Amino acid sequence: MPDIVAELAEQARTLPADERSRLVELLLESLHESPLAEVEAAWAKEVERRVAAHQRGEVETFAAEDVFAEARRIAP
Repeated sequence: MPDIVAELAEQARTLPADERSRLVELLLESLHESPLAEVEAAWAKEVERRVAAHQRGEVETFAAEDVFAEARRIAP
């Protein structure tokens, strides 16, 4: 019986480095699809919630300059 994994690995070694990297990323994602998909869905929902709150005027906003100045003040 042929070792399919070994055959695929041998074929993958012939790919250019960027394609091998892409293949690795795809394989790693496939191991974590469900949790990753759940996390992405949760973040998408949170982003929608925050944008809607901002559009309704329910969120206090601050100028970036003020935020950075305060950050520099408390963590020099």
